[in-house]
Amino acid sequence: MLRDMFKKTYTKIDMKYRAGEKESARTAEEDAPVIPAGLWKKCNKCGKPIYTDDVRANFYICPKCGGYFRVHAYRRIEMIADEGSFEEWDKFMQVSNPLSFPGYEKKLAAAREKSQLNEAIVTGSCTIHGQKTVVGVCDARFLMSSMGHNVGEKITRAVERATEEKLPVILFACSGGARMQEGMVSLMQMAKTSAALKRHHEAGQLYVSVLTDPTTGGVTASFAMLGDIILAEPGALIGFAGPRVIEQTIGQKLPEGFQRAEFLVEHGFVDKIVKREELKETLAMILKLHKKPESGCLADWKTENTVDRAAFEEKEQNSSAKRAHHGSGKAAGAIRSAWDSVLLSRKSDRPVATDYIHAIFDDFMEFHGDRYCKDDGAIVGGIASFHGMPVTVIGQEKGKNTKENIKRNFGMPSPDGYRKALRLMKQAETFGRPVVCFVDTPGAFCGLEAEERGQGEAIARNLFEMSDLTVPVLSIVIGEGGSGGALAMAVANEVWMMENAVYSVLSPEGFASILWKDSKRADEAARVMKMTAKELKELGIIERVIPEPEPADPETLPEIAKTMEDAMEEFFETWTPLGGKTLAERRYERFRKF
Repeated sequence: MLRDMFKKTYTKIDMKYRAGEKESARTAEEDAPVIPAGLWKKCNKCGKPIYTDDVRANFYICPKCGGYFRVHAYRRIEMIADEGSFEEWDKFMQVSNPLSFPGYEKKLAAAREKSQLNEAIVTGSCTIHGQKTVVGVCDARFLMSSMGHNVGEKITRAVERATEEKLPVILFACSGGARMQEGMVSLMQMAKTSAALKRHHEAGQLYVSVLTDPTTGGVTASFAMLGDIILAEPGALIGFAGPRVIEQTIGQKLPEGFQRAEFLVEHGFVDKIVKREELKETLAMILKLHKKPESGCLADWKTENTVDRAAFEEKEQNSSAKRAHHGSGKAAGAIRSAWDSVLLSRKSDRPVATDYIHAIFDDFMEFHGDRYCKDDGAIVGGIASFHGMPVTVIGQEKGKNTKENIKRNFGMPSPDGYRKALRLMKQAETFGRPVVCFVDTPGAFCGLEAEERGQGEAIARNLFEMSDLTVPVLSIVIGEGGSGGALAMAVANEVWMMENAVYSVLSPEGFASILWKDSKRADEAARVMKMTAKELKELGIIERVIPEPEPADPETLPEIAKTMEDAMEEFFETWTPLGGKTLAERRYERFRKF
């Protein structure tokens, strides 16, 4: 009986009621909103759902957190190429399984079906704002865009064809590294692609590498890091070994931001971080500034760049209006002491290199890094145009306030800065661009790290290489020209000085301390050192004195820049028609006479 008391009982439910329940459930299901597949995307960074159309309209960037989605190869090409201009090369290639690795063909077949790609990279030619270029885009959907034989072969064929047709190359890197199933054959692709790019470089053709997330392993250690210009997307993971491998090896957690694009810029390995929405315009400008006319003469560039010339004339008119409004202050050529010039050259509101760069040149694009260790803020450099002619512009930069002074180390370059400047000069030589240097430094940085990284060697290397550059080189001392730190950017065909600039073996204070054991005699030292523009012109150390209204400041900058610009035009018309050997020989003789 007790057992029966706790026995489970069941109530039969009339089937008509059960049918009603089923019908209600079915009606609710039918009334529920239908969400088509692919309508939403989930951001891997913030985890929030986003309309796919919103993602597409925003260059595949999360509108909520700014995180970057990976972009398929053909979509990437759509984003940078002129509509209908892309022509694909080597679309279909036979499966390669050099090690006869078990199951590899099936894995490749599955990757092909999933991605609708034949391999992990798409190559071909297109135009970007009408300028023809060869492009290659890695696609992470295909075995994480690992580099096997076919990937290396497609890249090599594209580069070889670009070399033959004298076209620039743009490669978008995105890869997990070497393809393990192909063993040493995969490793050989690193050498093969690098060798093809070397021939492309020796032929004087441009290669731009764009690093996207992630770029690691053998791809990083080959074609990805060999660009004449290396761009990166914000936040992209870039490194040889992956973060997990490094952490396992060293047994500690990596710092925030390690191996990200911003980290690579800071350490001198990436020229510029470019937002995805700005990438097409940036690439178009780079291609434009690497275009070569039949002749390197300035007159040819003026003819070929009528739009640029019109823009220049408009800028000139605006500058004239500003000069008329501000006046010229104290007349140039006023009598002053050498120490007066020293003080004027050090004034905090005196225009710095970037002021002259933006006032004189168009389309300036700054590049970073020495490709060895660091990006030195004391050196600013990149490419620009002068009346339509591409030029390389480099300047020693002091900064205008305390924050900038610290960032730029008060204009005292480290070895990394001189190596950065030299890298840009050698790049200019490759592409036949004149070099303009703005000199403004109290001297090279004297510090522990500078000595550890070879300050003396870096300065010596600049003197060595600049002496033999096969393009015109112009150096202008705009403020202080201190010792070897200044000379390392002044081995030029012509050296000019601003009227109140100084150029000397060391500072007057240092001179007085060494010779007279009294730094307070700096004003006397300045007089005997012959360090002013007028004195150095008489000695034949410099070729031209740029007059400056006093004081040289933001208001008088347009007048100074116009004077400098007119003189530069004369310089380029004189020097650009000369051959490379003649330019180097003239430069050698200039310094040989001393």
